[in-house]
Amino acid sequence: MAERTLAHGRYALEPSPTARGAMGEVWFGRDVKLDRAVAVKFLRMPGGDDDQELVARFVRESRITARLEHPGVPAVFDVGTDEGRPYVVLQRVRGTSVAELIATQGALPVGWVASIGAQVCAVLTAAHGASLVHRDLKPANVMVCADGTVKVLDFGLAVALDRDEQTQLTRAGQALGTPAYMAPEQILAGGSDPRSDLYSVGCTLYEMLTGRQVFSGDTAYLVMRKQVDEPPPSVRAHRADVPTALDRLVGRLLHKSPGQRPPSAEETARLLLPFIAVDEPLAGVLTDARATTITLYSAATARALDVARRPMETASTQPRAEATAFAGTSQRARLGAARAEAKALSDKARYDQAVEVIERALIESQSIGEADPEVEELRRQHADALFAAGDFRRAAPAYRAVADAIPDPDGQEMHTAFRCRFREATSRALIGETRPALRELVALLADEEQAYGLDDSRPLGLRRQIALLELGTENRRQATDRLQALLDDLLRLRGAGDPDVVKVRDLLDGARLTSGA
Repeated sequence: MAERTLAHGRYALEPSPTARGAMGEVWFGRDVKLDRAVAVKFLRMPGGDDDQELVARFVRESRITARLEHPGVPAVFDVGTDEGRPYVVLQRVRGTSVAELIATQGALPVGWVASIGAQVCAVLTAAHGASLVHRDLKPANVMVCADGTVKVLDFGLAVALDRDEQTQLTRAGQALGTPAYMAPEQILAGGSDPRSDLYSVGCTLYEMLTGRQVFSGDTAYLVMRKQVDEPPPSVRAHRADVPTALDRLVGRLLHKSPGQRPPSAEETARLLLPFIAVDEPLAGVLTDARATTITLYSAATARALDVARRPMETASTQPRAEATAFAGTSQRARLGAARAEAKALSDKARYDQAVEVIERALIESQSIGEADPEVEELRRQHADALFAAGDFRRAAPAYRAVADAIPDPDGQEMHTAFRCRFREATSRALIGETRPALRELVALLADEEQAYGLDDSRPLGLRRQIALLELGTENRRQATDRLQALLDDLLRLRGAGDPDVVKVRDLLDGARLTSGA
């Protein structure tokens, strides 16, 4: 079989892929230029090779994911397309997946389970701090290396497929994840936030401790229904030597309500640390471990958490001194040049650099005043660049500030204010602040219905988004009622064959089935 190469021969791949799945395929190979082993992941193209929107989103999200520089995440080396198919080049990780360990050994030693779980949570602490949610965490995506350290795989593909180019909060019918590890809110609404990752951590811990999945069934539907409706069995019901406190922690992680789970991945890791101090090796991975080896992981994980919780330093907080488009022109012209430069960078998906350019310009603009139209436009561009870069924690207040700065909006300014409020709510939902997001969306719905009318497509679409978010919370009955009312209105306005009618009916049927209604 002829050798396959990419990027004009820079990457030489092995004759056949090492793994195939629903999301794509993985090939091992070598970076010929730097002489290092790599893994190349190709994205599956469900809409055909001409799906340019998906390609553009995949490239953008891979760049966002590459910002997550953490020892527990394989480094992103490159991204590109080959014959229309997008791929990402990653550090090749050599080790054994937790899924393989469970398959060959069954239940794992408690100390190792805690070590692996705490390291995974250290990675998630850094990821969630950067507004990245994994969405498909499971034993197959956790790799244990020969020195006992852990790598969390497949961040890039998970994020790329779940985000929507049109900034909708969820994508109905395209929920990403594996049923045995999906949180109830993922199943019900197709959306994910940091607390959904914690549920998946609970499923993974449970399986490591017992050698069996929390819920299983003959079909994916049966498993998903159990995830939504059935209480998880106790770990100690299958394994009596598991400490009661650890059993309780797993139970909290597997709570149906996101608000009842531990508050963060950082807190979860700290709760796992006391269980790591054991002195047994892990067969098949670290067979010559010394008595102190795993105890050292406890200290190392604690240090990793301290690093992960520190605010990410960006070039925008330390403006560079090199010459920019500001040199030698008037202040207002410099702002215009900065906006043009930032737009050019954004068009190339270089959003972090666009943010840097805009923030330097905003510092310079302070003498002009925030009410100046050029400055107002720059602040809107700043919020959009933060959102596109995936920095939702900063994007939310940026959009709020822009919306609040629009006095008595009407006409085009009204549309801008509504858009900013929706983007703020979207950002908050994506970082797990579901309740504030819902409050803002409900308030926005009232204003849109007054401005556009009850039967306009914009408030109708917003009603669906609100219901989707509610499905991921304790408000499932309210969400079902909202979807039924929306379906009635859409049938009245558009008829049974309208695509939106079909989507809402499918959502409503799924919500009722999973709730047993």
